Amino acid sequence: MITAALLGNPNVGKTSLFNILTGSNQYVGNWPGVTVDKKEGFLDSSIRIVDLPGIYAMDTYSNEEKVAKEFLLNGNADVVINIVDASNLDRNLYLSTQLKEFNKPIILVLNMVDVAESKGMQIDYSRLSKELNVMVVPIVASKNRGIDELKRILQGGDFLSSSIENGCHFQNEKETYNYISSILSKCLKYTKKDSISISEKIDKIVLNKYLAYPMFLAILFLIFKFTFSWVGQPLADIFSDFMDSSFIPYLKELLANTAPWFSSLLVDGIVAGVGSVIVFLPVILALFLGISILEDSGYMARAALMMDKVMRRIGLSGKAFIPLIISFGCSVPGIMSARTLESERDRKLTALLSPLMSCNARLPVYAAFISAFFPEHAVGVIISLYSIGILTAFIIGLLFKNTLFKKDEEPFIIELPEYKLPEFKNLMIHTWDKGKGFLKKAGTIIFSVSVIVWFLSNFNFSGMTEMNNSILASIGKLISPIFQPLGFGSWENSVSLLTGLMAKEVVLGTMGVIYGGDLNVTLLNHFTPISAYAFLVFVLLYTPCISAVAAMKKEYGNNMAIFSVLYQFGLAWIVSFIVFRIGSLF
Repeated sequence: MITAALLGNPNVGKTSLFNILTGSNQYVGNWPGVTVDKKEGFLDSSIRIVDLPGIYAMDTYSNEEKVAKEFLLNGNADVVINIVDASNLDRNLYLSTQLKEFNKPIILVLNMVDVAESKGMQIDYSRLSKELNVMVVPIVASKNRGIDELKRILQGGDFLSSSIENGCHFQNEKETYNYISSILSKCLKYTKKDSISISEKIDKIVLNKYLAYPMFLAILFLIFKFTFSWVGQPLADIFSDFMDSSFIPYLKELLANTAPWFSSLLVDGIVAGVGSVIVFLPVILALFLGISILEDSGYMARAALMMDKVMRRIGLSGKAFIPLIISFGCSVPGIMSARTLESERDRKLTALLSPLMSCNARLPVYAAFISAFFPEHAVGVIISLYSIGILTAFIIGLLFKNTLFKKDEEPFIIELPEYKLPEFKNLMIHTWDKGKGFLKKAGTIIFSVSVIVWFLSNFNFSGMTEMNNSILASIGKLISPIFQPLGFGSWENSVSLLTGLMAKEVVLGTMGVIYGGDLNVTLLNHFTPISAYAFLVFVLLYTPCISAVAAMKKEYGNNMAIFSVLYQFGLAWIVSFIVFRIGSLF
């Protein structure tokens, strides 16, 4: 078995190359002793590829650098696949020179050669290979160009014949960069003089000090408009109408001759619970299509750069913006990605703020209530909810910065990739990955909770009974006084919030089981517009789902997880109370 270590700077296409080489033969875990992703995959039965964390150097300041160095020293790597940005060789080759010190055969993979060519860069690959004494393979990972040659080299073992030499052991960065410059002077020529790249031209507008933030807000507005007005919600409405007018009546007719409890379990339990959530799949897909476009185009890194000044107000660098952005998809990877930050203090503070970002699990709840109460103001209501989450995170960050997490700020370094048109195939893959996770949750957690909720809402200790006398009603009536000052203190709503601790989509699934029928009509009978909005604010801010709490515990221990549970519940109660009381004045 040949083991290949895949290594490179962030944003050079390492993940894309790993996915192309390994396909679905991937395994993700953690490196022993540190909370850094360990990704492994197989090109075929004889070649194992280990995807090491993206790093800029081997200085062992961060966990990622320590993991990479430790693996190259003790991980039995037979070859290093060092992927670099061909359009940025002077900076990317710094890591390459350090890799030579590990006495391993190196395949230098020059990615994005199309970008380099568009900049007028002519690279003499043979000369570069000779100067660095490594194999050089030019590729364009996004277009699958050059990949077959790389696979041939790996599968044929050609790299084993490449000579191995010790690294240059320079005393400082300046000597190292002088060495790189001397090599590039022999291997690199420019056919365009003093030309400004397309990315630089775009950045003059996108990063303009007057236009940057308005453009950022405008882009977010368009994404929400696309999701809730133009595509996502209209498709969800069509799906919902089909369920209510065609599928459920057909299912009831089909089950007419079965036992009443069995028919109720399928129709009122499983279909009502899972169906009330799954109809919002188009909303999820539409939102993540928009986010994937931002990521693949290169704009997301610019957004992090723009937010650096804002983030520093709460004691974090712009790098912390990335985990927060990820948390708009799901709090779990947001919490886990906070591990990439340099200091323990930054990691903990970012992890505590991440669940305040409105994750996609809340979207079905928002969509259902907006459809019932605010159909003419959907985008405005959604933007207000996301804004409340961000503003609350900012205020809590300020509070924690001056109390629990006092420390000097960390420097912020981020790679700004070239702008590119997102590949349609990649967009579909990224978007479907998010949709697949949503469907998986619907088929497991939401399905299970729907069955449990149906059982608890139809039985007590004496047997089958009316819902108001059920076990679920008893639980709901016990906790409902907590929510009465917030305007939604019925036992049904209280139980929905309780089950929402499993997953936020379950809030809506539980309501589907308990209320039944046309959910829009039912919600209008149980909420006023202001209590509905207060309810959405509570759903936005209250205790993270059990998966997020588990991630918090895994990363930072029991005390941090317990603190997260308690502080967010109290925070949600206070903000929702303020919203309801102020709204009731008008």
